[in-house]
Amino acid sequence: MLSGVCIGTNDIAHSTAFYDAVLKTLGMMRVLTEEYERGYAGRDGKITVFVISPYNGQAATFGNGTQFMFHAADEEGVDAFHATAVSHGGTDEGAPGPRDYHPNYYGAYVRDPDGNKLNVSISLDR
Repeated sequence: MLSGVCIGTNDIAHSTAFYDAVLKTLGMMRVLTEEYERGYAGRDGKITVFVISPYNGQAATFGNGTQFMFHAADEEGVDAFHATAVSHGGTDEGAPGPRDYHPNYYGAYVRDPDGNKLNVSISLDR
């Protein structure tokens, strides 16, 4: 069972502003603030997303084919996540809308300021 994810950053201050705003659109909030680490939790209070400066002091990098996937409550949540990400320094990787590769799918893609790929989606047949 997956307990959470760590997203690397090279600028913790910039990433904090980005993720505070973006994850708020999904009902998540920052509940942990350490020098090189931020933790975000949903309504249950359990931290499932960590944004960190790598502990080994090396640069944070992103993987080809790697993405962090989030679930929104509705289409408006997908739209808000995408718009907020782009307005806070993220890069559009696929505007909100249906996709042909999955029935009843509505999603969007962005990259955070460090280049990590993020996906947000819903299934319209819920």
